[in-house]
Amino acid sequence: MKPLLVLLFFLPGLSFAGLSLSLDEAEALWRQNNREVRMAEIGVAAASADVTTAAQAPNPELSLNAASISPQEGFGAGRLKDKRMDSILRMEQLIERGGKRDLRIKGAESRLAAARYDFVDLSRQQQTLFRRAYYDLLLAQEKLRLANETSSLYETSLNSAQRRQKAGDLAPVDVSRMAVDKARADNDARQARSELEQAQQQLAYLIGREEEASSLLAVDSWPLPQAGELPLPDLSERPDLKAGNERLRAAEADRDLARALRTRDINVGVQMERNLQNAPTNSYGVGVSMPIFVWHAHEGEITRAERDLDAASAQLAQKKAAVSGQLAIARSALLAARDRLQRLEGGLLAEAERVARAAELAYGKGAMGLMDLLDARRTVRQVRIEAAVARADYAKAWSDWQLQTEFGKNK
Repeated sequence: MKPLLVLLFFLPGLSFAGLSLSLDEAEALWRQNNREVRMAEIGVAAASADVTTAAQAPNPELSLNAASISPQEGFGAGRLKDKRMDSILRMEQLIERGGKRDLRIKGAESRLAAARYDFVDLSRQQQTLFRRAYYDLLLAQEKLRLANETSSLYETSLNSAQRRQKAGDLAPVDVSRMAVDKARADNDARQARSELEQAQQQLAYLIGREEEASSLLAVDSWPLPQAGELPLPDLSERPDLKAGNERLRAAEADRDLARALRTRDINVGVQMERNLQNAPTNSYGVGVSMPIFVWHAHEGEITRAERDLDAASAQLAQKKAAVSGQLAIARSALLAARDRLQRLEGGLLAEAERVARAAELAYGKGAMGLMDLLDARRTVRQVRIEAAVARADYAKAWSDWQLQTEFGKNK
Protein backbone atom coordinates (compact mmCIF):
# COMPACT_ATOMS: atom_id res chain seq x y z
CA MET A 1 0.00 0.00 0.00
CA LYS A 2 1.43 3.36 -1.01
CA PRO A 3 1.89 6.07 1.64
CA LEU A 4 -0.84 8.24 0.16
CA LEU A 5 -3.33 5.38 0.22
CA VAL A 6 -2.32 4.58 3.79
CA LEU A 7 -2.98 8.18 4.80
CA LEU A 8 -6.34 8.26 3.05
CA PHE A 9 -7.36 4.93 4.54
CA PHE A 10 -6.93 6.23 8.06
CA LEU A 11 -8.52 9.63 7.56
CA PRO A 12 -11.93 9.60 9.29
CA GLY A 13 -15.16 10.46 7.56
CA LEU A 14 -14.24 9.43 4.01
CA SER A 15 -17.00 7.50 2.26
CA PHE A 16 -14.71 4.90 0.69
CA ALA A 17 -12.96 4.12 3.97
CA GLY A 18 -15.53 1.50 4.87
CA LEU A 19 -17.75 1.47 7.93
CA SER A 20 -16.22 4.38 9.86
CA LEU A 21 -17.50 4.42 13.44
CA SER A 22 -16.95 6.71 16.36
CA LEU A 23 -17.11 5.15 19.82
CA ASP A 24 -20.66 6.40 20.35
CA GLU A 25 -21.81 5.10 16.95
CA ALA A 26 -20.25 1.70 17.54
CA GLU A 27 -21.76 1.58 21.02
CA ALA A 28 -25.21 2.24 19.60
CA LEU A 29 -24.77 -0.78 17.32
CA TRP A 30 -23.55 -2.84 20.26
CA ARG A 31 -26.65 -2.00 22.30
CA GLN A 32 -28.84 -2.94 19.36
CA ASN A 33 -27.16 -6.16 18.25
CA ASN A 34 -25.22 -7.70 21.12
CA ARG A 35 -26.29 -11.34 21.43
CA GLU A 36 -25.23 -11.89 25.04
CA VAL A 37 -27.34 -8.95 26.19
CA ARG A 38 -30.33 -10.35 24.29
CA MET A 39 -29.85 -13.71 26.02
CA ALA A 40 -29.79 -11.97 29.40
CA GLU A 41 -33.05 -10.22 28.56
CA ILE A 42 -34.62 -13.62 27.85
CA GLY A 43 -33.42 -14.80 31.26
CA VAL A 44 -35.15 -11.86 32.95
CA ALA A 45 -38.39 -12.66 31.09
CA ALA A 46 -38.14 -16.31 32.21
CA ALA A 47 -37.64 -15.24 35.84
CA SER A 48 -40.73 -13.03 35.52
CA ALA A 49 -42.72 -16.06 34.39
CA ASP A 50 -41.52 -17.92 37.49
CA VAL A 51 -43.15 -15.24 39.66
CA THR A 52 -46.46 -15.86 37.88
CA THR A 53 -46.09 -19.59 38.44
CA ALA A 54 -45.26 -19.14 42.12
CA ALA A 55 -48.39 -17.06 42.67
CA GLN A 56 -50.72 -19.66 41.22
CA ALA A 57 -52.89 -21.66 43.62
CA PRO A 58 -53.17 -25.42 43.01
CA ASN A 59 -55.86 -26.31 40.50
CA PRO A 60 -58.74 -28.48 41.71
CA GLU A 61 -58.96 -32.04 40.43
CA LEU A 62 -62.13 -33.53 38.92
CA SER A 63 -62.57 -37.28 38.66
CA LEU A 64 -65.33 -39.59 37.35
CA ASN A 65 -65.35 -43.22 38.45
CA ALA A 66 -67.56 -46.23 37.75
CA ALA A 67 -68.00 -48.87 40.46
CA SER A 68 -70.10 -51.94 41.44
CA ILE A 69 -69.84 -53.49 37.98
CA SER A 70 -70.92 -57.18 38.10
CA PRO A 71 -68.42 -59.59 36.51
CA GLN A 72 -71.29 -61.94 35.54
CA GLU A 73 -73.84 -59.48 34.26
CA GLY A 74 -71.51 -56.77 33.03
CA PHE A 75 -72.93 -53.31 32.55
CA GLY A 76 -76.45 -54.55 31.86
CA ALA A 77 -78.75 -53.76 28.95
CA GLY A 78 -80.48 -50.54 28.06
CA ARG A 79 -79.46 -46.96 27.81
CA LEU A 80 -76.46 -45.50 29.59
CA LYS A 81 -78.54 -44.15 32.46
CA ASP A 82 -79.95 -47.66 33.00
CA LYS A 83 -76.58 -49.43 33.26
CA ARG A 84 -76.03 -51.45 36.42
CA MET A 85 -73.15 -49.53 37.96
CA ASP A 86 -72.43 -46.72 40.36
CA SER A 87 -71.13 -43.43 38.97
CA ILE A 88 -69.03 -41.25 41.26
CA LEU A 89 -68.24 -37.64 40.35
CA ARG A 90 -65.65 -36.15 42.70
CA MET A 91 -63.85 -32.80 42.92
CA GLU A 92 -60.86 -32.20 45.21
CA GLN A 93 -59.02 -29.03 46.13
CA LEU A 94 -55.65 -28.87 47.86
CA ILE A 95 -55.49 -26.16 50.52
CA GLU A 96 -51.94 -25.07 51.25
CA ARG A 97 -51.10 -24.07 54.80
CA GLY A 98 -48.10 -22.50 56.49
CA GLY A 99 -47.80 -19.58 54.08
CA LYS A 100 -46.25 -21.73 51.35
CA ARG A 101 -47.67 -19.70 48.49
CA ASP A 102 -46.43 -16.40 49.95
CA LEU A 103 -42.99 -17.90 50.49
CA ARG A 104 -42.88 -19.17 46.90
CA ILE A 105 -43.79 -15.70 45.67
CA LYS A 106 -41.16 -14.11 47.89
CA GLY A 107 -38.45 -16.41 46.59
CA ALA A 108 -39.47 -15.97 42.95
CA GLU A 109 -39.59 -12.20 43.27
CA SER A 110 -36.11 -12.16 44.80
CA ARG A 111 -34.79 -14.33 41.97
CA LEU A 112 -36.42 -12.00 39.45
CA ALA A 113 -34.73 -9.00 41.09
CA ALA A 114 -31.42 -10.90 41.01
CA ALA A 115 -31.92 -11.66 37.31
CA ARG A 116 -32.49 -7.97 36.60
CA TYR A 117 -29.34 -7.00 38.47
CA ASP A 118 -27.48 -9.76 36.63
CA PHE A 119 -28.70 -8.25 33.38
CA VAL A 120 -27.29 -4.85 34.35
CA ASP A 121 -23.99 -6.41 35.41
CA LEU A 122 -23.72 -8.55 32.28
CA SER A 123 -24.41 -5.46 30.19
CA ARG A 124 -21.52 -3.75 31.99
CA GLN A 125 -19.23 -6.70 31.32
CA GLN A 126 -20.20 -6.82 27.66
CA GLN A 127 -19.76 -3.06 27.39
CA THR A 128 -16.29 -3.47 28.84
CA LEU A 129 -15.46 -6.09 26.20
CA PHE A 130 -16.91 -3.86 23.48
CA ARG A 131 -14.89 -0.81 24.45
CA ARG A 132 -11.73 -2.85 24.73
CA ALA A 133 -12.38 -4.26 21.28
CA TYR A 134 -12.93 -0.76 19.88
CA TYR A 135 -9.67 0.51 21.37
CA ASP A 136 -7.87 -2.62 20.18
CA LEU A 137 -9.03 -1.78 16.66
CA LEU A 138 -7.88 1.82 17.07
CA LEU A 139 -4.50 0.56 18.27
CA ALA A 140 -4.22 -1.95 15.41
CA GLN A 141 -4.88 0.84 12.92
CA GLU A 142 -2.19 2.99 14.52
CA LYS A 143 0.33 0.15 14.52
CA LEU A 144 -0.41 -0.60 10.86
CA ARG A 145 0.04 3.06 9.97
CA LEU A 146 3.41 3.17 11.75
CA ALA A 147 4.48 -0.13 10.17
CA ASN A 148 3.58 1.08 6.68
CA GLU A 149 5.38 4.37 7.22
CA THR A 150 8.47 2.51 8.38
CA SER A 151 8.30 0.09 5.45
CA SER A 152 7.95 2.98 3.02
CA LEU A 153 10.91 4.79 4.61
CA TYR A 154 13.11 1.70 4.33
CA GLU A 155 12.05 1.17 0.72
CA THR A 156 13.10 4.71 -0.16
CA SER A 157 16.36 4.33 1.75
CA LEU A 158 17.12 0.97 0.14
CA ASN A 159 16.57 2.38 -3.35
CA SER A 160 18.86 5.26 -2.53
CA ALA A 161 21.47 2.90 -1.07
CA GLN A 162 21.40 0.72 -4.18
CA ARG A 163 22.01 3.76 -6.37
CA ARG A 164 24.89 4.83 -4.15
CA GLN A 165 26.35 1.32 -4.34
CA LYS A 166 26.29 1.42 -8.14
CA ALA A 167 28.04 4.76 -7.99
CA GLY A 168 30.68 3.30 -5.69
CA ASP A 169 29.64 5.53 -2.80
CA LEU A 170 28.36 2.77 -0.46
CA ALA A 171 29.70 -0.62 0.54
CA PRO A 172 27.65 -3.71 -0.42
CA VAL A 173 27.48 -4.77 3.24
CA ASP A 174 25.64 -1.56 4.11
CA VAL A 175 23.12 -2.22 1.35
CA SER A 176 22.61 -5.72 2.73
CA ARG A 177 22.02 -4.31 6.21
CA MET A 178 19.48 -1.91 4.78
CA ALA A 179 17.78 -4.77 2.91
CA VAL A 180 17.57 -6.82 6.12
CA ASP A 181 15.89 -3.98 7.98
CA LYS A 182 13.57 -3.44 5.01
CA ALA A 183 12.52 -7.10 5.17
CA ARG A 184 11.92 -6.81 8.91
CA ALA A 185 9.78 -3.74 8.36
CA ASP A 186 7.75 -5.58 5.70
CA ASN A 187 7.21 -8.47 8.10
CA ASP A 188 6.11 -6.06 10.82
CA ALA A 189 3.66 -4.46 8.40
CA ARG A 190 2.22 -7.86 7.50
CA GLN A 191 1.87 -8.77 11.17
CA ALA A 192 0.18 -5.43 11.84
CA ARG A 193 -2.26 -6.13 9.01
CA SER A 194 -3.10 -9.50 10.60
CA GLU A 195 -3.67 -7.87 13.99
CA LEU A 196 -5.95 -5.32 12.34
CA GLU A 197 -8.04 -8.04 10.73
CA GLN A 198 -8.37 -9.87 14.05
CA ALA A 199 -9.43 -6.66 15.81
CA GLN A 200 -12.01 -5.98 13.10
CA GLN A 201 -13.48 -9.46 13.48
CA GLN A 202 -13.69 -9.15 17.25
CA LEU A 203 -15.47 -5.80 17.14
CA ALA A 204 -17.72 -6.91 14.28
CA TYR A 205 -19.05 -9.82 16.35
CA LEU A 206 -19.83 -7.58 19.31
CA ILE A 207 -21.79 -5.08 17.21
CA GLY A 208 -23.44 -7.66 14.96
CA ARG A 209 -21.69 -6.64 11.72
CA GLU A 210 -19.68 -9.74 10.88
CA GLU A 211 -20.25 -9.39 7.14
CA GLU A 212 -18.71 -5.93 7.21
CA ALA A 213 -15.76 -6.81 9.44
CA SER A 214 -13.10 -6.07 6.84
CA SER A 215 -14.43 -2.55 6.34
CA LEU A 216 -14.68 -1.54 10.01
CA LEU A 217 -12.73 1.57 10.88
CA ALA A 218 -12.45 3.20 14.31
CA VAL A 219 -12.28 6.97 13.92
CA ASP A 220 -12.54 8.24 17.48
CA SER A 221 -9.63 9.92 19.23
CA TRP A 222 -7.85 8.58 22.28
CA PRO A 223 -9.23 9.82 25.62
CA LEU A 224 -7.08 12.42 27.33
CA PRO A 225 -5.52 11.53 30.69
CA GLN A 226 -7.73 12.61 33.58
CA ALA A 227 -6.01 14.33 36.48
CA GLY A 228 -6.95 13.94 40.12
CA GLU A 229 -7.37 11.16 42.62
CA LEU A 230 -9.51 8.07 42.11
CA PRO A 231 -11.38 7.38 45.35
CA LEU A 232 -12.99 3.96 45.72
CA PRO A 233 -16.80 4.23 45.50
CA ASP A 234 -19.48 2.93 47.82
CA LEU A 235 -20.10 -0.64 46.73
CA SER A 236 -23.64 -0.92 48.07
CA GLU A 237 -25.11 0.02 44.67
CA ARG A 238 -23.07 -2.45 42.62
CA PRO A 239 -25.55 -4.53 40.58
CA ASP A 240 -23.61 -7.76 41.04
CA LEU A 241 -23.64 -7.31 44.82
CA LYS A 242 -27.33 -6.43 44.75
CA ALA A 243 -27.94 -9.63 42.80
CA GLY A 244 -26.10 -11.54 45.53
CA ASN A 245 -28.26 -9.94 48.20
CA GLU A 246 -31.41 -10.90 46.32
CA ARG A 247 -30.23 -14.48 45.97
CA LEU A 248 -29.61 -14.55 49.71
CA ARG A 249 -33.20 -13.42 50.27
CA ALA A 250 -34.44 -16.07 47.85
CA ALA A 251 -32.46 -18.72 49.75
CA GLU A 252 -34.01 -17.53 53.02
CA ALA A 253 -37.48 -17.82 51.49
CA ASP A 254 -36.65 -21.32 50.21
CA ARG A 255 -35.48 -22.34 53.68
CA ASP A 256 -38.69 -21.04 55.24
CA LEU A 257 -40.67 -22.82 52.53
CA ALA A 258 -38.90 -26.08 53.32
CA ARG A 259 -39.68 -25.65 57.02
CA ALA A 260 -43.30 -24.92 56.12
CA LEU A 261 -43.55 -28.42 54.65
CA ARG A 262 -44.00 -29.60 58.23
CA THR A 263 -47.33 -27.78 58.25
CA ARG A 264 -49.70 -30.31 56.72
CA ASP A 265 -51.69 -29.31 53.67
CA ILE A 266 -55.33 -30.35 53.57
CA ASN A 267 -57.05 -31.95 50.61
CA VAL A 268 -60.82 -31.24 50.65
CA GLY A 269 -63.17 -33.16 48.38
CA VAL A 270 -66.88 -33.25 47.53
CA GLN A 271 -68.58 -35.96 45.54
CA MET A 272 -71.88 -37.09 44.08
CA GLU A 273 -72.64 -40.78 43.66
CA ARG A 274 -75.41 -42.21 41.46
CA ASN A 275 -76.35 -45.79 42.36
CA LEU A 276 -78.09 -47.89 39.66
CA GLN A 277 -77.82 -51.35 41.24
CA ASN A 278 -81.43 -51.35 42.39
CA ALA A 279 -83.60 -48.28 42.38
CA PRO A 280 -81.68 -45.26 41.03
CA THR A 281 -80.54 -43.12 43.94
CA ASN A 282 -78.18 -40.14 44.29
CA SER A 283 -76.00 -39.57 47.33
CA TYR A 284 -73.48 -36.90 48.27
CA GLY A 285 -70.38 -36.83 50.36
CA VAL A 286 -67.43 -34.77 51.52
CA GLY A 287 -63.93 -35.80 52.49
CA VAL A 288 -60.76 -34.41 54.01
CA SER A 289 -57.27 -35.89 53.76
CA MET A 290 -53.82 -34.88 54.95
CA PRO A 291 -50.38 -36.52 55.02
CA ILE A 292 -49.16 -38.47 58.04
CA PHE A 293 -45.48 -38.00 58.85
CA VAL A 294 -44.61 -41.61 59.49
CA TRP A 295 -41.40 -42.20 57.53
CA HIS A 296 -40.08 -38.65 57.39
CA ALA A 297 -40.95 -35.07 58.25
CA HIS A 298 -39.12 -33.45 55.29
CA GLU A 299 -35.80 -33.39 57.15
CA GLY A 300 -33.86 -33.76 53.89
CA GLU A 301 -35.55 -30.83 52.17
CA ILE A 302 -35.06 -28.62 55.21
CA THR A 303 -31.38 -29.51 55.60
CA ARG A 304 -30.73 -28.95 51.90
CA ALA A 305 -32.45 -25.55 51.98
CA GLU A 306 -30.41 -24.52 55.03
CA ARG A 307 -27.16 -25.50 53.33
CA ASP A 308 -28.23 -23.62 50.20
CA LEU A 309 -28.74 -20.57 52.40
CA ASP A 310 -25.25 -21.00 53.84
CA ALA A 311 -23.86 -21.26 50.31
CA ALA A 312 -25.68 -18.09 49.20
CA SER A 313 -24.29 -16.22 52.21
CA ALA A 314 -20.75 -17.47 51.51
CA GLN A 315 -21.02 -16.60 47.82
CA LEU A 316 -22.12 -13.07 48.69
CA ALA A 317 -19.17 -12.61 51.05
CA GLN A 318 -16.85 -14.02 48.39
CA LYS A 319 -18.30 -11.64 45.79
CA LYS A 320 -17.82 -8.63 48.07
CA ALA A 321 -14.19 -9.51 48.61
CA ALA A 322 -13.65 -10.12 44.89
CA VAL A 323 -15.28 -6.80 43.93
CA SER A 324 -13.09 -4.90 46.39
CA GLY A 325 -10.03 -6.55 44.90
CA GLN A 326 -11.16 -5.89 41.34
CA LEU A 327 -11.67 -2.19 42.03
CA ALA A 328 -8.29 -1.90 43.71
CA ILE A 329 -6.64 -3.60 40.73
CA ALA A 330 -8.54 -1.42 38.25
CA ARG A 331 -7.52 1.71 40.15
CA SER A 332 -3.88 0.64 40.24
CA ALA A 333 -3.91 -0.23 36.53
CA LEU A 334 -5.45 3.13 35.64
CA LEU A 335 -2.94 5.14 37.68
CA ALA A 336 -0.04 3.16 36.21
CA ALA A 337 -1.36 3.59 32.64
CA ARG A 338 -1.84 7.31 33.20
CA ASP A 339 1.68 7.79 34.58
CA ARG A 340 3.21 5.80 31.73
CA LEU A 341 1.30 7.74 29.07
CA GLN A 342 2.21 11.08 30.63
CA ARG A 343 5.90 10.15 30.70
CA LEU A 344 5.83 9.12 27.05
CA GLU A 345 3.88 12.13 25.81
CA GLY A 346 5.56 14.48 28.25
CA GLY A 347 8.95 14.28 26.60
CA LEU A 348 10.16 10.79 25.76
CA LEU A 349 8.30 10.54 22.43
CA ALA A 350 9.27 14.06 21.38
CA GLU A 351 12.90 13.39 22.28
CA ALA A 352 12.95 10.17 20.26
CA GLU A 353 11.45 12.00 17.27
CA ARG A 354 14.07 14.72 17.58
CA VAL A 355 16.90 12.19 17.72
CA ALA A 356 15.54 10.37 14.67
CA ARG A 357 15.29 13.57 12.63
CA ALA A 358 18.83 14.54 13.60
CA ALA A 359 20.09 11.09 12.62
CA GLU A 360 18.42 11.26 9.21
CA LEU A 361 19.94 14.69 8.61
CA ALA A 362 23.38 13.61 9.79
CA TYR A 363 23.38 10.48 7.66
CA GLY A 364 22.29 12.46 4.62
CA LYS A 365 25.32 14.73 5.08
CA GLY A 366 27.67 11.84 5.67
CA ALA A 367 28.23 12.70 9.33
CA MET A 368 26.75 9.45 10.69
CA GLY A 369 27.24 5.82 9.84
CA LEU A 370 24.50 3.47 8.63
CA MET A 371 24.45 1.43 11.83
CA ASP A 372 23.78 4.53 13.92
CA LEU A 373 20.99 5.56 11.54
CA LEU A 374 19.33 2.16 11.68
CA ASP A 375 19.61 2.16 15.46
CA ALA A 376 17.94 5.58 15.65
CA ARG A 377 15.15 4.40 13.36
CA ARG A 378 14.53 1.30 15.46
CA THR A 379 14.46 3.38 18.61
CA VAL A 380 11.95 5.93 17.34
CA ARG A 381 9.74 3.20 15.91
CA GLN A 382 9.79 1.33 19.21
CA VAL A 383 8.93 4.49 21.15
CA ARG A 384 6.10 5.35 18.73
CA ILE A 385 4.59 1.88 19.14
CA GLU A 386 5.07 2.08 22.90
CA ALA A 387 3.23 5.40 22.93
CA ALA A 388 0.37 3.95 20.89
CA VAL A 389 0.12 0.96 23.23
CA ALA A 390 0.21 3.32 26.23
CA ARG A 391 -2.70 5.33 24.79
CA ALA A 392 -4.68 2.12 24.27
CA ASP A 393 -3.86 0.84 27.76
CA TYR A 394 -4.97 4.09 29.32
CA ALA A 395 -8.16 4.20 27.25
CA LYS A 396 -9.11 0.66 28.31
CA ALA A 397 -8.14 1.23 31.94
CA TRP A 398 -10.15 4.46 32.09
CA SER A 399 -13.16 2.79 30.49
CA ASP A 400 -12.92 -0.17 32.89
CA TRP A 401 -12.80 2.18 35.86
CA GLN A 402 -15.79 4.18 34.66
CA LEU A 403 -17.93 1.10 34.08
CA GLN A 404 -17.02 -0.42 37.43
CA THR A 405 -17.70 2.72 39.46
CA GLU A 406 -20.49 4.65 37.73
CA PHE A 407 -23.31 2.29 38.68
CA GLY A 408 -26.50 2.47 36.65
CA LYS A 409 -25.10 4.73 33.92
CA ASN A 410 -24.34 1.82 31.63
CA LYS A 411 -27.84 0.31 31.53
